[in-house]
Amino acid sequence: MWLKVLSGSLFMIMVLLLGPLWVAADTRLNSEGATSWRTADRSSAGLAPNPVKTSEAVVQVYAARAWSWRGYFAVHTWISTKAEGASDYRVHQVIGWRRPVVQSQVQTPDQAWYGQSPTLLADLRGDQAAEAIVQIEQAVADYPYPDQYRAWPGPNSNTFVAWVIRQTDALNVALPNHAIGKDYLGMQVAAVPPGGAGLQVSLGGIAGVLLGWREGLEMNILGLSFGVNPMAMGIKLPGIGELALRNTNPMPPAQDEG
Repeated sequence: MWLKVLSGSLFMIMVLLLGPLWVAADTRLNSEGATSWRTADRSSAGLAPNPVKTSEAVVQVYAARAWSWRGYFAVHTWISTKAEGASDYRVHQVIGWRRPVVQSQVQTPDQAWYGQSPTLLADLRGDQAAEAIVQIEQAVADYPYPDQYRAWPGPNSNTFVAWVIRQTDALNVALPNHAIGKDYLGMQVAAVPPGGAGLQVSLGGIAGVLLGWREGLEMNILGLSFGVNPMAMGIKLPGIGELALRNTNPMPPAQDEG
């Protein structure tokens, strides 16, 4: 009996690892990287409106493949904010090799993450963004793990972004299923998912289930998540992420090209 359980568990782990192995074999991903973080591309992707030409408040959430082999499994996420009338952005994120790990500073909002191009997950503008910024700044200050970092299962950079989103009423954003660490709830077992309406149950970020309006259904086994998203008409695969026809996150009616 125990042999069957063990063999079944090993088979499940191998299936879950197919996604990361496929990503590792993707030459397009590897060609974007760099042999050293010191020389890796950190240029702007041109996804954020020019702050000099855009007076309204802006809040954006980004994701990019994590550095080195971690990128086969997960993405790194961050939040950028620009107050109304401000001429620059602040980027809020957790960086594991710095202390404190929480970094909130003036920075280019849509930089490549050490060789990996970012993806814009959500974009708020105007009064809604201005209201969100107040709560975001408070949530950053209240983050419960300012000096702790653990790549797996958390708390890490994605734990931080998920925390800030949960504390910000206007920022209902579904994070990618391969944002490993977003399901880390500390001592909690249940919480509202980052996307807002729904429920997730998580055992230390190692195993759990999430059912949300924006996220759909996600199953988490050893931090590797898979599932379906009817609203986005997509599927979620470990390491690969969500393959969907729609973005369920908040976006402005028309993108600002400035």
